[in-house]
Amino acid sequence: GRTWTHAGLRATKFIGRICIHPSNPDLVYVAALGDIFGPSEERGVYRSRDGGKSWEKVLYRNADTGAVDLSMDPSNPRILFATFWETRRNFWNISSGGPGSGLFRSTDGGDTWQEISRAPGLPDAPLGKLGIAVSPKPGRVWALIETTSEKTGLYRSEDYGARWTLVSSNRDLMHRPWYYTHVFADTCDADTVYIANLQMWKSTDGGSNFTEIMTPHGDNHALWIDPVNPNRMVQGNDGGACVSFNGGTTWSSIYNQPTA
Repeated sequence: GRTWTHAGLRATKFIGRICIHPSNPDLVYVAALGDIFGPSEERGVYRSRDGGKSWEKVLYRNADTGAVDLSMDPSNPRILFATFWETRRNFWNISSGGPGSGLFRSTDGGDTWQEISRAPGLPDAPLGKLGIAVSPKPGRVWALIETTSEKTGLYRSEDYGARWTLVSSNRDLMHRPWYYTHVFADTCDADTVYIANLQMWKSTDGGSNFTEIMTPHGDNHALWIDPVNPNRMVQGNDGGACVSFNGGTTWSSIYNQPTA
């Protein structure tokens, strides 16, 4: 990290997620939200086959809707899920959701995509912000979905997104959904899933019940889980970054590095 090289996509401005192929580090996917203050063509899912030297846009919705989350199947990296969010920000409010928001799936490494926003079990439109995470169990996918109804919550699919079940409508998971809506699958245990929100939440029973994980600071946004040892994780919140070696029971101080 001492030196860096610019890898393009400057006009996308805001990037929601980066996914890297587990065995080919030159194959990279980016979910680009685009300019949230106005219409922008530089939105969607981008793919690079040469480590970021060049990019191709492989999925685009419209000028008002960008890709905000992306997840790759750890057992088959050709399977990808992407979520799109129609949003507009100005200096006094934020508009979250609309006809552009939706869920997409690719089974060929991003060459083609299928919209699955109306798959059985998912809430009716309009949708807001969506978070997505693929489980280590083949076929299982988690989706955290904002809607205008009581059907806001955590959804689970067991067949790669063909059908869905609302497993939790706990509002603690969805405070200010336009600000959070981040879901993370445990890398080894298919029944364990994490939600980053005002607090951080963990379920070990497939999403039915959640307990709070105490983090050093509120407003939790990011989580990296070691693919081999899920007790080792790095968590990001409004206070900085912290590290755990025991699955979130204890954390390092958030004040051990400068955080802009």
